[in-house]
Amino acid sequence: MFRNTRVPAAGALAALALVLAPATAAAQPAPNPFERGPDPTTQSIEASRGPYATEDLEVSDLRTPGFGSAVITYPTTTADGTFGAVAIVPGYTARESSIAWLRPRIASQGFVVISFNTNSTSDQPAARGEQLLAALDYLTQESAVRDRVDPDRLAVMGHSMGGGGTLEAAAERTSIEAAIPLTGWNADKTWPGVQAATLVVGAENDSTAPVARHSIPFYESLTNAEERAYLELNGASHFAPNSPNTTIASYSIAWLKRFVDDDTRYTQFLCPAPRTGTALSDVRTSCPIDESQA
Repeated sequence: MFRNTRVPAAGALAALALVLAPATAAAQPAPNPFERGPDPTTQSIEASRGPYATEDLEVSDLRTPGFGSAVITYPTTTADGTFGAVAIVPGYTARESSIAWLRPRIASQGFVVISFNTNSTSDQPAARGEQLLAALDYLTQESAVRDRVDPDRLAVMGHSMGGGGTLEAAAERTSIEAAIPLTGWNADKTWPGVQAATLVVGAENDSTAPVARHSIPFYESLTNAEERAYLELNGASHFAPNSPNTTIASYSIAWLKRFVDDDTRYTQFLCPAPRTGTALSDVRTSCPIDESQA
């Protein structure tokens, strides 16, 4: 038997529409104002160049307060608004040239990137961390491209003692969005003060900063980081970050895009966690990533 039902009057339908409209609108995700570039693919994040044309700006050490000479690489377009920024520091005894390959590779994906020489090649991690912060301040406040940078979307990277300096910088300035220590070295193994999303990259055959005494303890101590991940380069040495490396570049780009630009299109490359195999000998992550933080 069918129950007798009535069609609501026009006034009732209008009232019902008013009740349902907010719920329908709330269900639509808000557009992300920080998305930059086309939809990513595995090929696009592994490419040696991204979708943005870039230019370089050399900066003399006479003009850099708190750090040495530098090179800034930035997207040439102004049509997409401001970009997030990344500062990169080399390791002990090394010069900017040792990590310079990362600068255009990351910048061409939609970032303003500064890599620099340290005040002394023997600077320890704490000094390198201070210089990373000084480089970010210069980039956002004094550089010729400061108008292209969003000062609220910043990240730090570094190799070896520069990787240790990356943790120092992120612990000191908790507003930093992302940190990527590459085969990092630091006498301090515990970093609960770091709040930035942190990607720790270690090397399986690192005899200078063995992962069991550096990268893995770093990762395990990041208990207050927004997100964390540990990727161990299969068969690699301490100096793997000193030459172009697709594994380092692609995961760094995905990490920076996801946590500096809040671009959830890049989550697919980070979670589920990458598998071990030819490129990676160990992987540890905080997956699943909380997409509500985007």
